[in-house]
Amino acid sequence: MTFENLLRRVDRIAGGRQAGVAISDELRTHPKTRRGFTWIMWLLVAELALGVAAVVIAVALAAGGEAVPFAVWMRTLVVFGMTVTLFYFAWRASLGWRWAYQRLRLFAQIFPVITLVLAAIPGLYPAWMVTEQIIFSLIMIGIADFLTSDHMRAAFKAPEPRDAPDDQTPPA
Repeated sequence: MTFENLLRRVDRIAGGRQAGVAISDELRTHPKTRRGFTWIMWLLVAELALGVAAVVIAVALAAGGEAVPFAVWMRTLVVFGMTVTLFYFAWRASLGWRWAYQRLRLFAQIFPVITLVLAAIPGLYPAWMVTEQIIFSLIMIGIADFLTSDHMRAAFKAPEPRDAPDDQTPPA
């Protein structure tokens, strides 16, 4: 089994019935599409760096004898897992897979809301973690902005549905 075959199996799990739907090479290689994904990848690198910084701060505080709340440890683990997943979606979307674009766009729009709501809960996170969450949300909003641009939405639009034959009537 080749590596791409393995990835196609992962795509099938993540993408469902739409796993095999790809945009045209012309749209995939369009300068605006490529530039958008270049920015998205750099923003995800910033997200990863932010997550690593949060882990370093938590470890340093714990090593210094300060109590680091369980919520902080969970947040750092979840952010790392999310970021790895978003890298995978961004990579597969940059190869033209529509399902990956849809997942990346969905998560880029939902995660900032969830993160900001959690940051607003008094006492859940220390101030430094609240700041990290706000920065995380702003970066995710930037990713969502690229993904919802007119060009990207047009490039990754749903394929035209196949027309049903005229002699068939829909079931009642």
